[in-house]
Amino acid sequence: MHRHEGHDACHGDVADMLARAEAVCRERGLQFTPLRREVMEAVAEAGKAQGAYDIAEKLSAPGKRVAPVSVYRALDFLMQQGLVHRIASRNAFIPCAHGHAPGEGVVFLICRSCGGVDEASSEELEDGLDRTLKRAGFTPAHSILEVEGDCGACRERQQAG
Repeated sequence: MHRHEGHDACHGDVADMLARAEAVCRERGLQFTPLRREVMEAVAEAGKAQGAYDIAEKLSAPGKRVAPVSVYRALDFLMQQGLVHRIASRNAFIPCAHGHAPGEGVVFLICRSCGGVDEASSEELEDGLDRTLKRAGFTPAHSILEVEGDCGACRERQQAG
């Protein structure tokens, strides 16, 4: 299994992620609107998975309310471009600081203690899933697996205490 380390800790450099988002949109002829930029920045800066309502609240200011439905639209766009991931079990979003190969499955490792999320990929897991799907005659649009447990840091804290 290949882990993309540091995914939850700081999500990489926010400026780099914004620059990548701008480049992706420019290359694909898509608009990186001010709201999409603000949502991407809010997700990148959070340091943890967060929901659309949390993002809307963060972007709202006195006299400038950002509706959750607008945030959801921006998040949908960012997910389609591979810039943000949705953690389904938490209905929360995290940034993706790197591109994925076409068809590459993603495995999220979600710590039930601290709520941290790490990202991994596994050729063996993908191969096994592909065989299972072929036997079932099923063609997936995309595949994301979520595994909940305890991260190494929390496990060490539990053993030390």
